[in-house]
Amino acid sequence: MENGALQDIDVTVTFLEMHAPPAASPPVPYNRQIALLKTRDIPLHFYRYLMDRVGRKWHWVNVLRLNDEELSAGLHREDRDIRVLYLDGAPAGFFDLKPHLPEEVELAYFGMMEHAHGQGIGRWFLGAAISAAWSHGPKRVTVQTCTLDHPAALPLYQKLGFTPVAQKKEIVHPLSFAERSASVMRP
Repeated sequence: MENGALQDIDVTVTFLEMHAPPAASPPVPYNRQIALLKTRDIPLHFYRYLMDRVGRKWHWVNVLRLNDEELSAGLHREDRDIRVLYLDGAPAGFFDLKPHLPEEVELAYFGMMEHAHGQGIGRWFLGAAISAAWSHGPKRVTVQTCTLDHPAALPLYQKLGFTPVAQKKEIVHPLSFAERSASVMRP
């Protein structure tokens, strides 16, 4: 990082699809206080907070670069389905479904915050996201992951029924701490 400039990162994006709902969903974890709540008109600041806390380590930056009008136009569509995971009463992750294509639901974002990793809830949480996606009645559910995401992401998607269908190379332009702070802490 010369003069504080962040280096672009080359990534490989893997596109996955599922063409039928799984026969069974992973069981709800026991001995855990968890809740999964569907949002309605999610406040932009809370969505940015979730995106930052879940995606900071994995360089989820695209949404954080959107201004309020751009972000609101996508988030506040009637068909958008965003659900927030709570663990012991505090936010622990979220998923964001885009069911706006006629035959497809995209699992656009899925992830948990650092404190929720290793707690035995990820498999159930992904199963809940998949069930929510199929509840919209698509012909297929899609998701993408990249080489920057958690190393368990691709194998977990495949274990729960997704099949890789394509790959492509992309470049991620990381946010500096100041840019990230300006996005998450905007008035």
